[in-house]
Amino acid sequence: MADRIQGNDADCACKEGMFPQRRRFLFGAGTAAALAASRRAEATPNVPPDPTRVQGRATGTDGGYGARSPFETAHRILGPVPNSQTTWTFTPLADQIGNTTASGLHYERHHAGIPAIDPDRHSLTVHGLVNEPKRFTMADLKRLPRVSKRHFIECSGNTGGAYQNLPMKTVQVSHGLLSTSEWTGVPFAVLAREVGIAPNAAWVLAEGADAAVMTRSIPMEKMMRDAILAYGQNGEAIRPEQGYPLRLLLPGFEGNTHIKWLRRLQVSDKPFMTREETSKYTDLMADGIARQFVFTMEAKSIITFPSGEMKLPGPGFYEISGLAWSGRGRVKTVQVSIDGGAAWHEAALNETPQPMCTVRFTLPWRWDGKPVNLQSRCIDETGYVQPTHADLLRARGVNFYYHYNAIYPWTIAADGSVTHVAA
Repeated sequence: MADRIQGNDADCACKEGMFPQRRRFLFGAGTAAALAASRRAEATPNVPPDPTRVQGRATGTDGGYGARSPFETAHRILGPVPNSQTTWTFTPLADQIGNTTASGLHYERHHAGIPAIDPDRHSLTVHGLVNEPKRFTMADLKRLPRVSKRHFIECSGNTGGAYQNLPMKTVQVSHGLLSTSEWTGVPFAVLAREVGIAPNAAWVLAEGADAAVMTRSIPMEKMMRDAILAYGQNGEAIRPEQGYPLRLLLPGFEGNTHIKWLRRLQVSDKPFMTREETSKYTDLMADGIARQFVFTMEAKSIITFPSGEMKLPGPGFYEISGLAWSGRGRVKTVQVSIDGGAAWHEAALNETPQPMCTVRFTLPWRWDGKPVNLQSRCIDETGYVQPTHADLLRARGVNFYYHYNAIYPWTIAADGSVTHVAA
Protein backbone atom coordinates (compact mmCIF):
# COMPACT_ATOMS: atom_id res chain seq x y z
CA MET A 1 0.00 0.00 0.00
CA ALA A 2 1.35 3.41 -0.92
CA ASP A 3 2.59 5.51 1.97
CA ARG A 4 0.70 8.70 2.84
CA ILE A 5 2.95 11.66 3.58
CA GLN A 6 1.43 14.69 5.22
CA GLY A 7 3.19 18.02 4.87
CA ASN A 8 3.72 20.33 7.83
CA ASP A 9 0.73 22.50 8.69
CA ALA A 10 1.23 26.20 8.09
CA ASP A 11 -0.99 29.21 8.33
CA CYS A 12 -2.27 30.37 4.97
CA ALA A 13 -1.47 33.99 5.71
CA CYS A 14 -1.71 37.01 3.46
CA LYS A 15 0.61 39.85 4.39
CA GLU A 16 -0.87 43.33 4.18
CA GLY A 17 0.08 45.01 0.94
CA MET A 18 1.37 41.84 -0.68
CA PHE A 19 -1.33 41.76 -3.35
CA PRO A 20 -1.75 44.89 -5.49
CA GLN A 21 -5.00 46.49 -6.49
CA ARG A 22 -6.37 44.95 -9.69
CA ARG A 23 -5.85 48.15 -11.73
CA ARG A 24 -2.21 48.43 -10.73
CA PHE A 25 -1.67 44.73 -11.35
CA LEU A 26 -3.14 44.86 -14.85
CA PHE A 27 -1.05 47.92 -15.66
CA GLY A 28 2.11 46.18 -14.52
CA ALA A 29 1.27 42.95 -16.35
CA GLY A 30 0.47 44.90 -19.50
CA THR A 31 3.77 46.75 -19.30
CA ALA A 32 5.69 43.49 -18.94
CA ALA A 33 3.80 41.93 -21.88
CA ALA A 34 4.48 44.97 -24.07
CA LEU A 35 8.17 44.87 -23.18
CA ALA A 36 8.35 41.17 -24.06
CA ALA A 37 6.57 41.74 -27.38
CA SER A 38 8.91 44.60 -28.23
CA ARG A 39 11.96 42.47 -27.54
CA ARG A 40 10.58 39.64 -29.71
CA ALA A 41 10.09 42.06 -32.57
CA GLU A 42 13.63 43.39 -32.22
CA ALA A 43 14.98 39.83 -32.23
CA THR A 44 13.11 38.93 -35.44
CA PRO A 45 15.19 39.95 -38.48
CA ASN A 46 12.49 39.15 -41.08
CA VAL A 47 9.52 41.18 -39.91
CA PRO A 48 6.47 40.39 -42.10
CA PRO A 49 4.79 43.22 -44.02
CA ASP A 50 1.86 45.18 -42.62
CA PRO A 51 -1.02 42.62 -42.75
CA THR A 52 -3.49 45.38 -43.66
CA ARG A 53 -1.62 46.06 -46.90
CA VAL A 54 -1.13 42.57 -48.34
CA GLN A 55 -3.50 39.74 -49.22
CA GLY A 56 -3.42 36.93 -46.64
CA ARG A 57 -2.71 33.33 -47.60
CA ALA A 58 -5.52 31.39 -49.21
CA THR A 59 -7.66 28.89 -47.36
CA GLY A 60 -6.68 25.26 -47.98
CA THR A 61 -2.94 25.83 -48.31
CA ASP A 62 -2.33 23.86 -45.11
CA GLY A 63 -3.11 20.52 -46.74
CA GLY A 64 -6.50 20.29 -45.07
CA TYR A 65 -5.10 20.05 -41.55
CA GLY A 66 -4.74 23.34 -39.70
CA ALA A 67 -1.27 24.65 -38.95
CA ARG A 68 -0.24 26.83 -36.03
CA SER A 69 1.25 30.30 -36.51
CA PRO A 70 4.94 30.35 -37.50
CA PHE A 71 5.46 32.72 -34.58
CA GLU A 72 4.54 29.95 -32.08
CA THR A 73 7.58 27.80 -31.39
CA ALA A 74 6.65 25.62 -28.40
CA HIS A 75 7.85 22.07 -29.02
CA ARG A 76 8.65 18.83 -27.24
CA ILE A 77 12.28 18.03 -26.52
CA LEU A 78 13.87 14.60 -26.59
CA GLY A 79 15.02 12.88 -23.44
CA PRO A 80 18.20 10.81 -23.28
CA VAL A 81 18.18 8.07 -25.94
CA PRO A 82 19.94 4.88 -24.73
CA ASN A 83 19.25 3.23 -28.08
CA SER A 84 17.25 3.84 -31.21
CA GLN A 85 14.21 1.96 -29.90
CA THR A 86 13.77 3.62 -26.49
CA THR A 87 12.69 7.24 -26.47
CA TRP A 88 10.67 9.82 -24.61
CA THR A 89 9.79 13.46 -25.10
CA PHE A 90 8.83 16.23 -22.68
CA THR A 91 5.81 18.54 -22.85
CA PRO A 92 6.69 22.29 -22.79
CA LEU A 93 4.64 23.09 -19.68
CA ALA A 94 5.95 26.66 -19.46
CA ASP A 95 4.44 27.38 -22.89
CA GLN A 96 1.11 25.67 -22.25
CA ILE A 97 -1.89 27.98 -22.37
CA GLY A 98 -4.78 27.00 -20.14
CA ASN A 99 -5.18 23.50 -18.82
CA THR A 100 -5.21 21.19 -21.86
CA THR A 101 -2.13 19.93 -23.67
CA ALA A 102 -2.22 20.13 -27.46
CA SER A 103 -2.16 16.60 -28.91
CA GLY A 104 1.04 17.37 -30.79
CA LEU A 105 2.76 18.44 -27.55
CA HIS A 106 1.65 15.51 -25.37
CA TYR A 107 4.68 13.80 -23.82
CA GLU A 108 5.83 10.45 -25.20
CA ARG A 109 7.32 7.33 -23.66
CA HIS A 110 7.97 4.24 -25.76
CA HIS A 111 9.70 0.94 -25.03
CA ALA A 112 10.24 -0.27 -28.59
CA GLY A 113 9.40 2.57 -30.94
CA ILE A 114 6.07 3.65 -32.46
CA PRO A 115 4.30 0.93 -34.46
CA ALA A 116 2.32 1.64 -37.62
CA ILE A 117 -1.06 -0.06 -37.19
CA ASP A 118 -3.89 -0.26 -39.70
CA PRO A 119 -7.09 0.28 -37.67
CA ASP A 120 -9.08 -1.88 -40.10
CA ARG A 121 -6.88 -4.85 -39.18
CA HIS A 122 -6.57 -4.11 -35.47
CA SER A 123 -8.71 -5.79 -32.83
CA LEU A 124 -9.04 -6.19 -29.08
CA THR A 125 -9.46 -9.64 -27.55
CA VAL A 126 -11.03 -10.01 -24.10
CA HIS A 127 -10.62 -13.49 -22.61
CA GLY A 128 -9.64 -15.47 -19.50
CA LEU A 129 -12.08 -15.64 -16.59
CA VAL A 130 -15.07 -14.55 -18.66
CA ASN A 131 -18.28 -16.29 -19.69
CA GLU A 132 -17.87 -15.57 -23.39
CA PRO A 133 -14.45 -14.54 -24.80
CA LYS A 134 -14.82 -11.99 -27.60
CA ARG A 135 -12.76 -10.16 -30.19
CA PHE A 136 -13.75 -6.57 -30.93
CA THR A 137 -12.74 -4.75 -34.10
CA MET A 138 -12.34 -0.97 -34.00
CA ALA A 139 -15.70 -0.71 -35.79
CA ASP A 140 -17.26 -2.85 -33.04
CA LEU A 141 -15.84 -0.63 -30.31
CA LYS A 142 -17.04 2.57 -31.97
CA ARG A 143 -20.60 1.23 -32.05
CA LEU A 144 -20.63 0.84 -28.25
CA PRO A 145 -21.59 3.61 -25.77
CA ARG A 146 -18.77 6.12 -25.40
CA VAL A 147 -17.63 8.76 -22.91
CA SER A 148 -15.38 11.81 -23.20
CA LYS A 149 -13.43 12.83 -20.10
CA ARG A 150 -10.44 15.04 -19.39
CA HIS A 151 -7.63 13.42 -17.42
CA PHE A 152 -3.88 13.81 -16.97
CA ILE A 153 -1.33 11.11 -17.72
CA GLU A 154 1.95 11.31 -15.82
CA CYS A 155 4.96 9.05 -16.21
CA SER A 156 5.88 7.49 -12.87
CA GLY A 157 9.46 8.66 -13.49
CA ASN A 158 8.42 12.31 -13.87
CA THR A 159 10.79 14.46 -11.72
CA GLY A 160 12.48 11.26 -10.52
CA GLY A 161 15.94 12.76 -10.91
CA ALA A 162 15.17 15.10 -8.00
CA TYR A 163 15.73 12.21 -5.58
CA GLN A 164 19.41 12.32 -6.52
CA ASN A 165 19.43 16.11 -7.02
CA LEU A 166 20.20 15.70 -10.71
CA PRO A 167 20.27 18.98 -12.68
CA MET A 168 16.90 19.74 -14.26
CA LYS A 169 17.13 23.36 -15.35
CA THR A 170 13.67 23.94 -16.82
CA VAL A 171 10.13 22.93 -15.90
CA GLN A 172 9.95 21.07 -19.21
CA VAL A 173 12.80 18.80 -18.16
CA SER A 174 11.81 18.48 -14.50
CA HIS A 175 8.04 17.96 -14.92
CA GLY A 176 7.43 17.56 -18.66
CA LEU A 177 6.40 13.89 -18.51
CA LEU A 178 2.90 15.15 -17.72
CA SER A 179 0.08 16.05 -20.12
CA THR A 180 -3.69 16.53 -19.99
CA SER A 181 -6.14 15.65 -22.77
CA GLU A 182 -9.80 14.97 -23.36
CA TRP A 183 -10.05 11.24 -23.99
CA THR A 184 -12.93 9.55 -25.82
CA GLY A 185 -13.68 5.85 -25.83
CA VAL A 186 -15.62 2.92 -24.39
CA PRO A 187 -15.70 2.31 -20.63
CA PHE A 188 -14.27 -1.12 -19.80
CA ALA A 189 -17.42 -1.78 -17.78
CA VAL A 190 -19.37 -1.88 -21.05
CA LEU A 191 -17.13 -4.65 -22.44
CA ALA A 192 -17.32 -6.47 -19.11
CA ARG A 193 -21.07 -6.76 -19.55
CA GLU A 194 -20.57 -8.03 -23.09
CA VAL A 195 -18.25 -10.91 -22.07
CA GLY A 196 -19.47 -11.59 -18.52
CA ILE A 197 -16.82 -11.42 -15.79
CA ALA A 198 -16.35 -14.46 -13.55
CA PRO A 199 -17.05 -13.96 -9.80
CA ASN A 200 -13.42 -14.70 -8.84
CA ALA A 201 -11.92 -12.29 -11.37
CA ALA A 202 -9.58 -9.82 -9.63
CA TRP A 203 -6.96 -8.70 -12.19
CA VAL A 204 -6.71 -7.86 -15.89
CA LEU A 205 -3.58 -8.16 -17.99
CA ALA A 206 -3.40 -5.37 -20.58
CA GLU A 207 -1.15 -6.03 -23.57
CA GLY A 208 0.06 -3.70 -26.33
CA ALA A 209 0.80 -4.46 -29.98
CA ASP A 210 4.21 -2.76 -30.03
CA ALA A 211 7.51 -4.63 -30.42
CA ALA A 212 8.00 -4.58 -26.63
CA VAL A 213 4.61 -6.29 -26.17
CA MET A 214 4.17 -3.98 -23.18
CA THR A 215 2.06 -5.64 -20.45
CA ARG A 216 0.77 -4.60 -17.03
CA SER A 217 -1.55 -6.21 -14.47
CA ILE A 218 -4.41 -3.92 -13.45
CA PRO A 219 -6.80 -4.50 -10.51
CA MET A 220 -10.31 -5.40 -11.69
CA GLU A 221 -11.78 -2.86 -9.25
CA LYS A 222 -9.98 -0.05 -11.10
CA MET A 223 -10.95 -1.39 -14.51
CA MET A 224 -14.62 -1.51 -13.57
CA ARG A 225 -14.61 1.88 -11.85
CA ASP A 226 -13.27 4.22 -14.54
CA ALA A 227 -11.01 2.54 -17.15
CA ILE A 228 -11.59 3.75 -20.71
CA LEU A 229 -10.60 2.04 -23.96
CA ALA A 230 -9.72 5.28 -25.70
CA TYR A 231 -9.59 5.87 -29.44
CA GLY A 232 -10.04 9.67 -29.39
CA GLN A 233 -7.92 12.51 -28.02
CA ASN A 234 -8.85 16.19 -28.03
CA GLY A 235 -11.52 15.76 -30.68
CA GLU A 236 -9.57 13.60 -33.14
CA ALA A 237 -8.20 10.08 -33.39
CA ILE A 238 -5.41 9.26 -30.95
CA ARG A 239 -2.04 9.96 -32.54
CA PRO A 240 0.34 7.06 -33.29
CA GLU A 241 2.73 8.05 -30.50
CA GLN A 242 -0.22 7.99 -28.07
CA GLY A 243 -1.35 4.47 -28.99
CA TYR A 244 -3.31 4.70 -32.26
CA PRO A 245 -5.75 3.18 -32.80
CA LEU A 246 -6.53 2.17 -29.17
CA ARG A 247 -5.05 2.71 -25.73
CA LEU A 248 -6.04 1.94 -22.16
CA LEU A 249 -6.80 5.04 -20.09
CA LEU A 250 -6.61 4.61 -16.29
CA PRO A 251 -7.36 7.96 -14.60
CA GLY A 252 -4.84 8.81 -11.89
CA PHE A 253 -2.64 5.72 -12.41
CA GLU A 254 1.03 5.92 -13.43
CA GLY A 255 1.57 6.38 -17.16
CA ASN A 256 3.08 2.99 -17.99
CA THR A 257 -0.18 1.26 -17.05
CA HIS A 258 -2.07 3.18 -19.78
CA ILE A 259 -1.12 0.51 -22.33
CA LYS A 260 -0.87 1.90 -25.87
CA TRP A 261 -1.72 0.05 -29.08
CA LEU A 262 -3.98 -2.10 -26.89
CA ARG A 263 -4.74 -5.52 -28.38
CA ARG A 264 -5.53 -7.89 -25.50
CA LEU A 265 -7.19 -7.94 -22.07
CA GLN A 266 -6.86 -11.20 -20.12
CA VAL A 267 -8.95 -11.60 -16.97
CA SER A 268 -7.47 -13.53 -14.05
CA ASP A 269 -7.79 -14.10 -10.31
CA LYS A 270 -4.23 -12.87 -9.61
CA PRO A 271 -1.62 -10.50 -11.07
CA PHE A 272 0.61 -11.82 -13.85
CA MET A 273 4.00 -10.68 -12.46
CA THR A 274 5.28 -9.38 -15.79
CA ARG A 275 8.70 -7.86 -16.35
CA GLU A 276 7.27 -4.35 -16.07
CA GLU A 277 5.94 -4.94 -12.55
CA THR A 278 8.74 -7.04 -11.07
CA SER A 279 12.15 -5.95 -12.35
CA LYS A 280 10.70 -2.57 -13.45
CA TYR A 281 8.33 0.02 -12.00
CA THR A 282 8.78 -0.94 -8.37
CA ASP A 283 9.91 1.40 -5.57
CA LEU A 284 12.96 0.36 -3.55
CA MET A 285 12.56 1.45 0.07
CA ALA A 286 15.33 2.35 2.51
CA ASP A 287 15.16 -1.12 4.12
CA GLY A 288 15.84 -2.83 0.78
CA ILE A 289 12.26 -4.02 0.28
CA ALA A 290 10.54 -2.85 -2.90
CA ARG A 291 6.96 -1.58 -3.05
CA GLN A 292 5.04 -3.25 -5.87
CA PHE A 293 1.79 -2.32 -7.61
CA VAL A 294 1.97 1.30 -6.47
CA PHE A 295 -0.26 2.77 -9.14
CA THR A 296 -1.61 6.11 -7.95
CA MET A 297 0.19 9.35 -8.77
CA GLU A 298 0.00 11.41 -5.59
CA ALA A 299 -0.88 15.10 -5.26
CA LYS A 300 1.63 17.36 -6.98
CA SER A 301 2.05 20.90 -8.28
CA ILE A 302 4.61 23.03 -10.06
CA ILE A 303 4.98 26.74 -10.78
CA THR A 304 5.40 27.16 -14.54
CA PHE A 305 5.82 30.95 -14.43
CA PRO A 306 8.26 32.10 -13.38
CA SER A 307 10.32 28.94 -13.75
CA GLY A 308 13.80 27.69 -14.61
CA GLU A 309 15.95 29.60 -17.13
CA MET A 310 13.44 32.45 -17.37
CA LYS A 311 14.49 35.99 -16.45
CA LEU A 312 12.17 38.63 -15.05
CA PRO A 313 12.85 42.04 -16.67
CA GLY A 314 12.75 43.87 -13.36
CA PRO A 315 10.77 44.54 -10.18
CA GLY A 316 7.04 44.95 -10.55
CA PHE A 317 3.75 43.11 -10.73
CA TYR A 318 3.52 39.54 -12.05
CA GLU A 319 1.10 36.66 -11.96
CA ILE A 320 2.53 33.46 -10.58
CA SER A 321 1.02 30.55 -12.50
CA GLY A 322 1.28 26.79 -12.45
CA LEU A 323 -0.42 23.40 -12.59
CA ALA A 324 -1.66 21.07 -9.84
CA TRP A 325 -3.03 17.53 -10.02
CA SER A 326 -3.72 14.40 -7.99
CA GLY A 327 -4.35 10.78 -8.90
CA ARG A 328 -6.45 10.46 -5.77
CA GLY A 329 -9.24 12.69 -7.08
CA ARG A 330 -9.89 16.41 -7.30
CA VAL A 331 -7.47 19.15 -6.34
CA LYS A 332 -8.98 20.98 -3.36
CA THR A 333 -6.50 23.80 -2.73
CA VAL A 334 -3.19 25.08 -4.05
CA GLN A 335 -0.98 27.20 -1.82
CA VAL A 336 1.97 29.33 -2.89
CA SER A 337 4.87 30.54 -0.76
CA ILE A 338 7.12 33.49 -1.63
CA ASP A 339 9.46 33.02 1.34
CA GLY A 340 10.69 29.45 1.06
CA GLY A 341 7.72 27.85 2.82
CA ALA A 342 7.55 30.04 5.94
CA ALA A 343 4.06 31.26 5.02
CA TRP A 344 1.52 29.99 2.50
CA HIS A 345 -1.05 31.93 0.46
CA GLU A 346 -4.07 30.36 -1.23
CA ALA A 347 -3.97 30.61 -5.02
CA ALA A 348 -6.97 31.00 -7.30
CA LEU A 349 -8.01 27.94 -9.31
CA ASN A 350 -8.84 28.93 -12.89
CA GLU A 351 -11.62 26.36 -13.29
CA THR A 352 -13.64 23.89 -11.25
CA PRO A 353 -11.31 20.96 -10.48
CA GLN A 354 -12.20 17.64 -12.09
CA PRO A 355 -11.22 14.16 -10.84
CA MET A 356 -7.70 13.07 -11.84
CA CYS A 357 -7.21 16.19 -13.96
CA THR A 358 -4.76 19.05 -13.81
CA VAL A 359 -5.98 22.50 -12.81
CA ARG A 360 -4.24 25.82 -13.40
CA PHE A 361 -3.63 28.07 -10.41
CA THR A 362 -2.62 31.74 -10.30
CA LEU A 363 -1.55 34.27 -7.68
CA PRO A 364 -0.89 38.01 -8.26
CA TRP A 365 2.48 39.02 -6.83
CA ARG A 366 4.65 42.10 -6.56
CA TRP A 367 8.38 41.44 -6.80
CA ASP A 368 10.55 43.99 -5.03
CA GLY A 369 13.73 42.99 -6.86
CA LYS A 370 15.25 41.07 -3.95
CA PRO A 371 16.19 37.35 -4.09
CA VAL A 372 13.16 35.18 -3.38
CA ASN A 373 12.21 31.51 -3.15
CA LEU A 374 8.89 30.52 -4.80
CA GLN A 375 7.16 27.19 -4.28
CA SER A 376 3.71 25.65 -4.45
CA ARG A 377 1.95 22.74 -2.80
CA CYS A 378 -1.22 20.86 -3.68
CA ILE A 379 -3.84 19.59 -1.23
CA ASP A 380 -6.35 17.16 -2.73
CA GLU A 381 -9.90 16.28 -1.71
CA THR A 382 -8.69 13.37 0.46
CA GLY A 383 -6.71 15.79 2.65
CA TYR A 384 -3.34 14.60 1.33
CA VAL A 385 -0.76 17.43 1.35
CA GLN A 386 2.09 17.52 -1.17
CA PRO A 387 5.25 16.75 0.84
CA THR A 388 8.67 18.38 0.94
CA HIS A 389 11.82 16.75 -0.39
CA ALA A 390 12.91 16.04 3.20
CA ASP A 391 9.55 14.39 3.94
CA LEU A 392 10.04 11.95 1.05
CA LEU A 393 13.61 11.10 2.01
CA ARG A 394 12.56 10.31 5.57
CA ALA A 395 9.75 8.06 4.37
CA ARG A 396 11.45 6.33 1.43
CA GLY A 397 15.21 6.76 1.57
CA VAL A 398 17.45 7.69 -1.35
CA ASN A 399 17.03 4.59 -3.56
CA PHE A 400 13.70 5.76 -4.98
CA TYR A 401 13.18 6.99 -8.52
CA TYR A 402 9.49 6.63 -9.32
CA HIS A 403 6.56 8.56 -7.84
CA TYR A 404 8.50 11.67 -6.80
CA ASN A 405 5.95 14.34 -5.89
CA ALA A 406 7.78 16.72 -3.57
CA ILE A 407 7.49 20.51 -3.55
CA TYR A 408 9.82 21.89 -6.22
CA PRO A 409 11.10 25.43 -5.49
CA TRP A 410 12.37 28.11 -7.87
CA THR A 411 14.82 30.78 -6.73
CA ILE A 412 14.77 34.24 -8.31
CA ALA A 413 18.05 36.14 -8.06
CA ALA A 414 18.37 39.91 -7.83
CA ASP A 415 19.01 40.07 -11.60
CA GLY A 416 15.68 38.29 -12.29
CA SER A 417 17.17 34.95 -13.33
CA VAL A 418 15.22 31.87 -12.22
CA THR A 419 16.84 28.59 -11.18
CA HIS A 420 16.05 25.47 -9.19
CA VAL A 421 18.15 25.08 -6.09
CA ALA A 422 18.49 21.42 -5.11
CA ALA A 423 17.36 20.52 -1.61
